Amino acid sequence: MEMSEEVLVDSTWIKIAGYYSIWDTRNINPYRMDGRQMKDTVDIKLYDPRGNRNYKMPLIETPVTSHFGARGGRWHYGTDIDLNTGDSIFAAFDGVIRINKWDGGGYGNYIVVRHYNGLETLYGHMSKPLAQTGKFVKAGDLIGLGGSTGRSSGPHLHYEVRYQGNPIDPENLYDFPDYLLKGESLTITSALFNYYNRAKGSSSSGRRTAYHTVRSGDTLSGIGKRYGVSASQIAKLNGISTRTTLRVGKKLRIR
Repeated sequence: MEMSEEVLVDSTWIKIAGYYSIWDTRNINPYRMDGRQMKDTVDIKLYDPRGNRNYKMPLIETPVTSHFGARGGRWHYGTDIDLNTGDSIFAAFDGVIRINKWDGGGYGNYIVVRHYNGLETLYGHMSKPLAQTGKFVKAGDLIGLGGSTGRSSGPHLHYEVRYQGNPIDPENLYDFPDYLLKGESLTITSALFNYYNRAKGSSSSGRRTAYHTVRSGDTLSGIGKRYGVSASQIAKLNGISTRTTLRVGKKLRIR
């Protein structure tokens, strides 16, 4: 689906197509762009009070419980922020809700917002999402309530920042202890994504075996996208072919 050149949000025309021409309401990263291959430097204006484009911290308080990086043999692509179930979660910048979805094996109830500035933010493990796909939101608008849904050990917000699908360490933008953005702008180069090599190494060196229980509607490709592995890899690990019909309730080894 091609988006219009501009959209009107609260009397302001926002050039969304200037950053993305793909509008996908199901896949977190449909862009197929490896950040390590970027040739240019991109300067993103995060907010502009003079232009009535502001920012808001995603929670009333932002105590970090887990950082971006290697964690337990796998890579953690966001920052975990402590909260109580039912706490308000806010849109970080002006934008449009691109995804409102359930992911039982990972994010739980989660929302992805595409922002006018070219970034996208993801809010995971909500107890209740409150903004529907296609809704225009301003920075600070309530988009959901905190929780511990999906793959979660307790109530927290899993918060991601992405550029064309590529995760960026949120702490490149935010000073969470001081409850503010580090600056009005963010410079994006391929160097921001050099961690990919370490992320792949972290995943391959982890010794834990992971399994997925097949649910109605599951496909090997869909399961693979959820866990970041290929359908053929899952098939090989389980002694099946990529054309095998999956039986509901069957446990598949993922890694």
